[in-house]
Amino acid sequence: MSPDPRMHNHKAAREWVTVLAKYREPDTIRSSFELGVSVIPFIALWAMACWMASFSYTAAFAIALLNAGFLLRLFCIQHDCGHGSFFDNRNVSDWIGRAIGVFTLTPYDVWRRTHSIHHSHAGDLGHRGIGDVMTLTIDEYNARTPFGRFMYRLYRHPAVLFGLGPTYLFIFQNRLPLGLMTQGAKYWVSAMGTNIAMAVIGFLIVYFIGWQALVLVTLPTIILAASVGVWLFYVQHQFEDTHWKEHKDWQLHEAALHGSSHYDLPVVLRWFTANIGIHHVHHLYSRIPFYRLNDVLRDHEELVDCGRMTLMQSFKCASLDLWDVKQNKLVSFKEAKA
Repeated sequence: MSPDPRMHNHKAAREWVTVLAKYREPDTIRSSFELGVSVIPFIALWAMACWMASFSYTAAFAIALLNAGFLLRLFCIQHDCGHGSFFDNRNVSDWIGRAIGVFTLTPYDVWRRTHSIHHSHAGDLGHRGIGDVMTLTIDEYNARTPFGRFMYRLYRHPAVLFGLGPTYLFIFQNRLPLGLMTQGAKYWVSAMGTNIAMAVIGFLIVYFIGWQALVLVTLPTIILAASVGVWLFYVQHQFEDTHWKEHKDWQLHEAALHGSSHYDLPVVLRWFTANIGIHHVHHLYSRIPFYRLNDVLRDHEELVDCGRMTLMQSFKCASLDLWDVKQNKLVSFKEAKA
């Protein structure tokens, strides 16, 4: 009898934890530098866009869209803070994360908890619903009412998933600690504290600079960064040969390695996204600072092609909608019907 390949893969995946542990220590100087080269250009471009709004709304809007790249990078730094991988001092990481959360419209402590749940259950069909993109199996989809199937199709439509959805998520949904409403005051304090800080900053922008700075500069930056961020999160787990298992067969490290992609982006995009595309390594060992993920691939070439997809290849992922349990892959609605 041949050995179970699933158990072999699980053992191989689990062994990577020991290998990757040596990359976990953050460098305070490097982290401070990465924070500085993200915050300073972000503030400078925002100020430039506000100034340009006095002369040209079009130019101001264009600069605001460029600045979305720096806001996205700040969110990625907030992400590292949430994993305790950005500074050795956890309190420093947490307060930097909370401060960034005001600008990313994301209550830090709420997000950190839901994202932890995502890491703990990614790829587990028995634990879906918090911190992930809603994904149904073919049988679950067929068991829904016609209206339920329509709503799921609407949810998975690219215009909603990457357009209206991110705007709703960051501007409206994040205002409440959804999913953690009864889990203690900490999450309410996080959400309401972020909301108050956002309101104060919004008021100051309108009062001292004008509505143009809010509508033509700040909001476009936020909305574009949100849409790109959701796309990144989507392709990190929603690719054809991703990994989903029933809870009894699910293994944490196997799901981390095979259920997370290596989104091999061009160098400039890799910088703006803080190497978050090296997601399989991140899920295997989330305490590795983002600026050390490239070191992992350099030292361990066997991880380069694991779940690798290029920018052009990734666009095909937008047509994937349902998990086919029999074929162990994501398929489109058309393929599922056939």
